[in-house]
Amino acid sequence: MKVISYGGGVQSTALLVLAAQGQIDYSTFLFANVGDDSEHPATLAYIRNIAAPYASSAGIKLHHLRRTRRDGTTETLMERLTKPDTRSIPTPVRMANGAPGRRSCTADFKIKVVGRWLREHGATANEPAVVGIGISVDEIHRANRRRSEPHEQVEYPLLDLRLRRDDCEQIIANAGLPVPPKSSCFFCPFRTVGAWHQQRREDPDLFARSIQVEKTVNRRRAALGRDPVYLTRYGRPLAEAIPAQPNATSEKTEDGMCDSGWCMT
Repeated sequence: MKVISYGGGVQSTALLVLAAQGQIDYSTFLFANVGDDSEHPATLAYIRNIAAPYASSAGIKLHHLRRTRRDGTTETLMERLTKPDTRSIPTPVRMANGAPGRRSCTADFKIKVVGRWLREHGATANEPAVVGIGISVDEIHRANRRRSEPHEQVEYPLLDLRLRRDDCEQIIANAGLPVPPKSSCFFCPFRTVGAWHQQRREDPDLFARSIQVEKTVNRRRAALGRDPVYLTRYGRPLAEAIPAQPNATSEKTEDGMCDSGWCMT
C-alpha cells in the first residue's frame, strides 16, 4: 500500500500533479481534515474545487478523513480547543516569552487519523504502508522530525527528485492549476507575522474568529489559575500584536504550515 499524506498546500499538491503525470507511483492521497471550523477556509475551498476534481480526472483516490471518537462521532480541533472542561491546549500556543507550548494537534488530528485509515485497510508492522510526505529540498531539515509509526514506512518523493518549493509551484502552474495558498489552521500560532497581517487586512472576519479563539483559551486558563498564552510570539493579545497598520506585511515562512501534508507542530 502506498499513500500520500495530503495537506492541500504547495508541496503535497505538486505530488498530486506528479502522481497524475505518472512521475511518482502513488494513486491514493489522504487528507486528514482537522475540522471545517479549524482548517483555513481557503485550503478547504482549494481541495474541494481544484484538487479533488483534478485527482478524480486522473484516476487518483483522494480520501477526506476526520478524527473519529470511539462512539463514532467526529471531533474537530476547534471543539477540543474550546471544550470547557479541557485542561490542556492541543495547539502550539505561545507562552509569555514567545516560546511555543506543548501540543498534540498534529499527532491526534493528522498522524493518528491517517494511521487509523492505514490499519483499517491492512497496514501492519509486518507489512507497513508506504507514506509519502511532501517535504522539499529547501525544507530538508524537517524530514528527520517525522517519527515513523510501526505500520508505516515514510518516504520523501520531493527529496528524491531534488525539488524545491519553487519547483513545486512551477509544476502546479504547468499543469494548469492555480497554486494553492499556504495550508494551516487559520488560528495556528506558527503562522508568520506577515500571514497574520494579511489575515487582518484581507479577511477581518477570520481574524476576529482568531481573536475569539485566543480569548476563549485564556478565559479557561484564568479559571485554572494559569498565565495567559498567545497566538503570536509577542506576548500580547492578537489584536495588539497585529496592528491594523503594520510596518511590514510579509515575513519568511516559518515551520508549522501543513503544505507538506504533515504540519511540523
